[in-house]
Amino acid sequence: MTLSIDALARLQTVDEFEQAARAILPTPSYDYYRSGADEERTLRRNRRAFRRYQLWYRVLVDVSQRTLATKVLGTDVAMPILVAPTAYHQLAHAEGEVATARGTAAVGSLMVVSTLATRTLEDVAAVPGPKWFQLYVHRDRGLTRSLVDRAVAAGYRALVVTVDTPVLGRRLAAERSNFVLPPGLHMANLKEAAQAVAPEGGLALAAYVASRHDASLTWRDIEWLRSLSSLPVVLKGIVRGDDARIAAECGAAGIIVSNHGARQLDGAPATIEALPEVAEAVGAMRNPPEVLMDGGIRWGTDIFKALALGARAVLLGRPILWALTVGGEAGVQRMLELMAGELSRAMALAGCASVTAIDRGLVRPAPRE
Repeated sequence: MTLSIDALARLQTVDEFEQAARAILPTPSYDYYRSGADEERTLRRNRRAFRRYQLWYRVLVDVSQRTLATKVLGTDVAMPILVAPTAYHQLAHAEGEVATARGTAAVGSLMVVSTLATRTLEDVAAVPGPKWFQLYVHRDRGLTRSLVDRAVAAGYRALVVTVDTPVLGRRLAAERSNFVLPPGLHMANLKEAAQAVAPEGGLALAAYVASRHDASLTWRDIEWLRSLSSLPVVLKGIVRGDDARIAAECGAAGIIVSNHGARQLDGAPATIEALPEVAEAVGAMRNPPEVLMDGGIRWGTDIFKALALGARAVLLGRPILWALTVGGEAGVQRMLELMAGELSRAMALAGCASVTAIDRGLVRPAPRE
């Protein structure tokens, strides 16, 4: 069930989208999407940490004409708001990742497609619009190579390598709900390999990661990954400045400051807390990698703060899933337009006519209350 266009228009915040999605999704699916690791301290911190920063706005700036347009890895996008890689979109909508791609393309943004998609990477690539492919490195390097080859052939513009998942974090809420993939849904890009591990679906993701992900992955393997294609490599899951510098030295074209939506190591820093250190660490380097960020973003002012603290763009994960649930393609489009509108308004009120005008001087630590 999806909402009408009029009903979608009445949803004004990410939290309202989530409430509407919760009423539609079966409890196990909702818990799978929503849950963080263990006690969910980092999940809460991802959102709350934005409050640690205040906006010190400028006045008497001509903001009558504003543009959100920017570039990410040389690709023009209409806004610095991208779609993060998340698994199992067909839990939310029958068309799954294809609907997400259509909604993303409708607003001129860019989608990062998950290895754990429920539609094949080729199906998603057939939808017009720029896309990156998120890659997990497997023990079976032949399988890893085949995924890269498929991404290249399908026209993806970058490889986003997730580096914070040597093992899978424990998502207690999903476990307690006995989350399973419903009949007929599967990891479309890994169907044969995944079925060999968990032919009935079950906790397929946990079983798959335990048996197939390469926990021995190190910096030395990044060079091997770069050798597989001419696509730029982006490393997702970095929160430290020293790791960011090593990533740059290994040839990463981009870094996504991310704690995996707080689904891996509970007690890790919020991504907005980690962002300044990462941005500073690579900012003075020759040909520095582009820095992006995900995690905890719920308002246009959150996006503004991330851009001011050094992100080229941000990526939305759960907000897109809630939007896909309630409205399919139109829901995704509505969510991205809503967030872009909030960012544009924040820019006007802060004295910025373009995203390039958003700088560190506009954000300061908030005093303790």
